[in-house]
Amino acid sequence: MEKLDYLLNRKSVRAFEEDEISVEVKNKLYEATLRAPTAGNMMMYSIIEIEDQELKNKLSISCDNQNFIAKAPLVLVFLADFQRWMDYLKASGVQEYNKENNLKDYYPNEGDLMLAINDALIAAQNSVIAGEILGLGSCYIGDIMENFEIHRELLKLPKYTFPITMLCFGYPTQQQKNRVMTSRYPKDFIIYKNNYRHLKEEEFEYLNSKAAILKNNKFLPGCNNEALHMYKRKITSEFMQEMGRSIRVAIDSWLR
Repeated sequence: MEKLDYLLNRKSVRAFEEDEISVEVKNKLYEATLRAPTAGNMMMYSIIEIEDQELKNKLSISCDNQNFIAKAPLVLVFLADFQRWMDYLKASGVQEYNKENNLKDYYPNEGDLMLAINDALIAAQNSVIAGEILGLGSCYIGDIMENFEIHRELLKLPKYTFPITMLCFGYPTQQQKNRVMTSRYPKDFIIYKNNYRHLKEEEFEYLNSKAAILKNNKFLPGCNNEALHMYKRKITSEFMQEMGRSIRVAIDSWLR
């Protein structure tokens, strides 16, 4: 049961020691990552290791000015990737097969994109848990989904790829190790039996009371509850509007 502690005690780390991550440790991390479950064993994802410091610096700015990205010893961008399969199919004579059988050429659709996203995120989580076992802290960077045009150019991304998440790895500082873990909603509010259920008003009141205690009532100005706080801070924020715009551009590029 103590192995579950790697899951139960995991928290995001945004400050790392200056120690480099050895080749041996990285190879173990990658080995575990590549054993992630994948649809049809097609591995519809790719991982870009960001070694160039100048590129790290640029990503730290384009991903909502988060300076710790530039200081992370290891930065990995996880791509939903159907481009490799398109190249593989072409190299394997699929176009000739289609002509011989009077079939239309195939182009990736929404289903391929969603499966590739699933593959990439599952692999990313495998790497997070492997990192914990190896003594590495990590932090997900969803902001890589913003500024699609910039990231496509920076990472030289082909048509049927999309940067779905980025992970920063490193050895956590002592302060990060001592930092109190954030709470999660009670399981009854998340895990349902057989069908979806809407939470009751008193359940939302319970969630808000717990949030107020944890945040010491430090909600944004004009917000007297957690929902309004998150509505202003996250849901309707400028960066979320940019993320929505960026994803629309990416999907349009994928399907066009």
